[in-house]
Amino acid sequence: MSDGTDVVLCDVREEPLSVDEVLDAVRHSQCGGIALFVGVVRDHDNGADVAALDYSAHPSAVETLQRVCAEVGARHGVARLAAVHRTGHLEIGDTAVVVAVAAAHRGEAFTACRDLIDTLKSTVPIWKHQRFADGSDEWVGLP
Repeated sequence: MSDGTDVVLCDVREEPLSVDEVLDAVRHSQCGGIALFVGVVRDHDNGADVAALDYSAHPSAVETLQRVCAEVGARHGVARLAAVHRTGHLEIGDTAVVVAVAAAHRGEAFTACRDLIDTLKSTVPIWKHQRFADGSDEWVGLP
């Protein structure tokens, strides 16, 4: 392990995500705290019933995600970070994103994990196309 932050896993993929893969990627003997966030597709948004959704990503998404992980790690002085986001068609209950942060102590891990998911959602060029039960749809996150 280096003296700084290690970004150990960053990916955007169509295949189903593994929480265990992300968790295992950040484990390290110097880290006593691991914070994990798992985002899943819910059945509603802003009062409307969601039927399913599709995620699309810009070709630069992985590069941007790596940069976000490095920046969050540097801000919080944590040891290891990982983030994986799904693209393609997702059904209700499917895992859409998994992020994990490992640090010497739990406080830093929790704070950095929240910063990582919030910064990912606001910065990484991934867009959500929601399809509602009434047949309508909307895009979320378009520039």
